[in-house]
Amino acid sequence: MPVSPGTAPASAHGRGAVLAPARPVRPRVGHIDFLNCVPLFWGLARTGALLDLDLHRATPDRLNDALAGGALDIGPISLLEFLRHADDLVALPDIAVGSDGPVMSCLIVSRVPLEELDGAPVALGSTSRTSVRLAQLLLHERIGVRPQYFTAEPDLDAMLRDAPAAVVIGDVALRAALTEAERLRLHVYDLGAMWREWTGLPFVFAVFAARRDFLAREPETVRRVHAAFLASRDLSLREVDAVCEQAARWEPFDAVTLRRYYMTALDFSLGDRQLAGIAEFARRVSDAEAGFPPDVDVRLLPRA
Repeated sequence: MPVSPGTAPASAHGRGAVLAPARPVRPRVGHIDFLNCVPLFWGLARTGALLDLDLHRATPDRLNDALAGGALDIGPISLLEFLRHADDLVALPDIAVGSDGPVMSCLIVSRVPLEELDGAPVALGSTSRTSVRLAQLLLHERIGVRPQYFTAEPDLDAMLRDAPAAVVIGDVALRAALTEAERLRLHVYDLGAMWREWTGLPFVFAVFAARRDFLAREPETVRRVHAAFLASRDLSLREVDAVCEQAARWEPFDAVTLRRYYMTALDFSLGDRQLAGIAEFARRVSDAEAGFPPDVDVRLLPRA
């Protein structure tokens, strides 16, 4: 007897068993454990989409390795690492973490003017790759100095014990700019502002990407997660005062500062100007060590 769709063949005891519908895939999604990603994730709880994700919180460097290595399916990834693994990843359009001017949370802080750093030690925060490479590019090609770099844990006081300058990102950078710079008498140089003044373009620090092998298996899941991130961002920015008031209860920054950070410093879009900024960065840093060609192909998830 033919088997109807959705049913199992009769058992040896003459009873049919109804097959359970296929369960949806719960993708493994990365979440940067910094304040700059709060608006991209805050709305997920409001919309209920958070329950559909297997969320993994970590620092940018750990999430980079997880997505590139296949331990995650979708998530934010440092621009530099995305370019290095462009053959394995596809970028999600219309969403990123960047700036079109001062970004507030990707900085060089220094006891001396940048022009005095030639040959001097400079500490590079271990949780960043793109900001570190951008800082090196700006110091070498725009300022004309070549410091002696070393990698350090992102502790500003410790970094500055061993060097006159440091590259810091995320919450450490925000604290440095807003509270520590005056105490330590530091010069503060904003990497987003320096790039914008140099090139006239926005800078993208991280893109959201999906693994191409996962996209091939689960295209609708990737589109669903992409739509959820866009909805979360848009809801968070519409209700930004609530986001900032809630975040300020747990973070060492007041709601007014956070609102300025989210609404004027950070750029959460990925359009033509941001793609032009990515192409310009790739052209300027591409070499044998970078691991990608100057015309690296940045593929976007096709629109439905």
